[in-house]
Amino acid sequence: MELYIQTNGRFMLNGKWFRLFNILIFILIFHLNNIGQSKPPFERMDVFDLEWVTDPQISPDGQMIVYVRNAMDIVNDGKTRRLWMINSDGSNHRKLTSLDVNEGNPVWSPDGKKIAFTASTEAGNEIFVFWVSSGQAARITSLENSPSGLSWSSDGKYLAFSMFVDGTELSLVKPPQKPKGAKWADPPRITTRLKHEADGMGYMKPGFSQIFVLPSDGGSVRQLTHDDYNHRAPLVWSKDDIEIFFSGNRKSDWEYDFRNSEIYSVSLVDYTIRALTDRDGPDHSHALSPDGNTIAYLGYNDKKQTFQNTLLYTMKKDGSTKKYIPTGKDISISNPVWDSKGEGLFYMFDETGETKVGYSDVNGNSKTIVGKLGGISIGRPYGGGSFSVSSNGDVAFTYSTPYHPSELALIRNGQNEIIKLTSLNDHLLSHRELGQVEEIWYTSTFDNRKLHGWIVKPPNFDRNVQYPLIVELHGGPTANYSGTFTPEIQLYASAGYVVFYPNPRGSTSYGEEFGNLLYHNYPGEDYNDVMDGVDVVIQKGYIDENQLFVTGGSAGGIMAAWMIGKNNRFRAAAVIKPVMNWISKTLVADNYYGYADTQLPGQPWENFETYWKFSPISLVGDINTPTLVMVGMEDYRTPPSEAKQLYHALKLRKVETVLVEVPGAPHFIANRPSQLITKVDHIIAWFDRYRKKDD
Repeated sequence: MELYIQTNGRFMLNGKWFRLFNILIFILIFHLNNIGQSKPPFERMDVFDLEWVTDPQISPDGQMIVYVRNAMDIVNDGKTRRLWMINSDGSNHRKLTSLDVNEGNPVWSPDGKKIAFTASTEAGNEIFVFWVSSGQAARITSLENSPSGLSWSSDGKYLAFSMFVDGTELSLVKPPQKPKGAKWADPPRITTRLKHEADGMGYMKPGFSQIFVLPSDGGSVRQLTHDDYNHRAPLVWSKDDIEIFFSGNRKSDWEYDFRNSEIYSVSLVDYTIRALTDRDGPDHSHALSPDGNTIAYLGYNDKKQTFQNTLLYTMKKDGSTKKYIPTGKDISISNPVWDSKGEGLFYMFDETGETKVGYSDVNGNSKTIVGKLGGISIGRPYGGGSFSVSSNGDVAFTYSTPYHPSELALIRNGQNEIIKLTSLNDHLLSHRELGQVEEIWYTSTFDNRKLHGWIVKPPNFDRNVQYPLIVELHGGPTANYSGTFTPEIQLYASAGYVVFYPNPRGSTSYGEEFGNLLYHNYPGEDYNDVMDGVDVVIQKGYIDENQLFVTGGSAGGIMAAWMIGKNNRFRAAAVIKPVMNWISKTLVADNYYGYADTQLPGQPWENFETYWKFSPISLVGDINTPTLVMVGMEDYRTPPSEAKQLYHALKLRKVETVLVEVPGAPHFIANRPSQLITKVDHIIAWFDRYRKKDD
C-alpha cells in the first residue's frame, strides 16, 4: 500500500491518508487544548435538564418494566410525567403511549397483558388501559373528579379506584335575590369541619373519598361506598373478587381520632362493610397473600408520642389470628408486597439515612435485599423511593447516588449486583463537575450518641484552601436526609461553599428511641447535635471558622432560628418557612389539631409557658445575626405570619434582615423549578453579602 507520492522532488501523503492525518492532528490538538481544563460545575439552569424515575412497576413475568419518567418543563415552569417502558434486559426503551400529557399510576393486569394508568385530559384525570401486544391505549372513563388507587380484580375483568365525591357544607342564611346582571361580592365561605384546608390545596371542598368499580374494557361505573367517611387505598380485591379491602376511619368521632385508621372490607354483592382491625392506632398498607387467605398490613399501637416505628402484621382475611412479624431491626417499614409463594414479604425501610428493600418470611427471618433507593426528592436529599417485585422475585427500584437523581434499576432474585437500566441524566451530569460527597459519623457531647451526616465539597476542592461553611438542616423534624443527589446543595457547593447536612436526634432511620428523643422537647438537644457536627467539620482543617452560615426549611427553619438565638457564631442565616411561635402556629396551620400531646404537652391555652419556651421567637432578643427570612405566600403549614414574626422582630431590633415572599408557593417552596432556583439564588446572594472575600 503506497502512502506517499513524489512531486517536484517532495514526498507527500496521498489524498486518503492526508485526510486521516488531518483528523489525527485535530484530535491531538483538541486533547492538548483540554489538558488541565475541568468540566464546569452544576449551574442553576441545569435544574431544568434534570430527569428522574418514580413508580417502577415490573411485569408479573419480570420481562418488562413500566415507570414514570419525570422531567422539568422550562416553558410552563413545572414538571412533566410520562410513562415509559423498558425490557428488563435494558433493551427496547420506549415511551409507552403517544399521549403528550401527564401520565401516572401504572398498574399491570394479573396476566401481564394490560396496564391501567391515569392521564390528564381537558376535563381532568381519567383512567386509560394499554394493551401490551398491540401497543394501543384507550380511555375508559369520563369522571367528575380525579381517580386514584387503581387496582385490578384477580380475573382482570374489573378495575377498582378511589375518587373524591363532592359534598355540601352548612348554610346559615339564604342570600337575597340579586338583580339580573348585578355583580355582587362572592358569598361567605362557611365550614364546620375540623380539617378544612390543606397545604398545596388551600380550601378543601366538602366531600369524601369513595370506592368505585368499572369493567376494565370500559362501561358503567358502580359506586360501592356512600357514607360520610374517607375510604382509602390500597384497594385490594379478594381472591374470589366479591369484596375489596380498604383502609379508613369509620368511627363516629373520626375527625378527632385523626391518627387512627382501620382495615375494612366492602362486599360487591350487598355493599356491607366489615371492620377487620380495631385498635387505637393506624392500620393500613394491606396486601393479600397469593392464596387469598392472609392479609399483611402495617401499623402500631398508638402511644401518643412524637415518633413510632410502623410494624408488620398478618391476619386471616376475616380479621382473626392477628400476628406481629418481627424484622430483626429497629426500623419503620412501608409498602409490604407478598412474594409469589406467600412465604414472606418484601418491604421498604430507612436505615441510617439510606432507603432499602428488605424481606421477612412469615416467621420473621429477615434480610436486606438492596439499598440506595431514593433520588426522587428533587431539591434537598430526603430519603424515599419505590419498588416492585415480579413473580420470580426480581426487584425493580428507584436507584440513586450522590451524583445523579433516581434512575431505574433492577436486582435479580438471589443476586447482589445492581443492574442500572436507565441513564436519563448522563447527557447533563457527565459534563458537570459535581461537589464530592463525604459521609461522616461523630459523637454527641451531650450523651455520647453516634450521630450521622454528610459533607459536600466545592467542585475542584483544594484541602489547602479555607472554605466558608453552610450548615443545611432538614425539615420534619421526624424525617431524614440521605446521601442521594441534591441539586440545591450542589448549587451551594458550586458557589464555593462546603456544605454540612446532618441527621440530629429526632431524625428517622436510627431507631424508634432516637426518633422520639424530641418528645415534649423540641427544639432540644438536636441543637447540640448540629453544633457538635459543625465543630467536627471545622476540625478537618479546610473550614474558615469565621465564615459559618446556616439555613434550613420548615423544621430546619425552626432550628436555624433557634441556633442564631443561642449563639453568634454564624455570619449570616437564611431561615426558610419557619415556625417561630408554637402558640400561633398550632392554632393557624392546616394541621393545627395535630400537635397537642405528641409534639408538646397539652393545648396552648393549657400549657402556655411550655409552648413559649420552645418557640424560637422567645430567643429573638438575643439574635444579632444578619438574617434572610423566606416563606411561600400560599404556605398553609407554616403560614407567612410565622416568618413575619421573625422579620418584624428583627426590624424592630435593627438587626440586618430581609423578607423574601415567594408568590404562589406552598410549604414546598421549591415546588416549581424556577422557585427552586430563586430560593437558592437568594440564599447564596445573602450569604455572599456577608462572606469575607480574599484580599
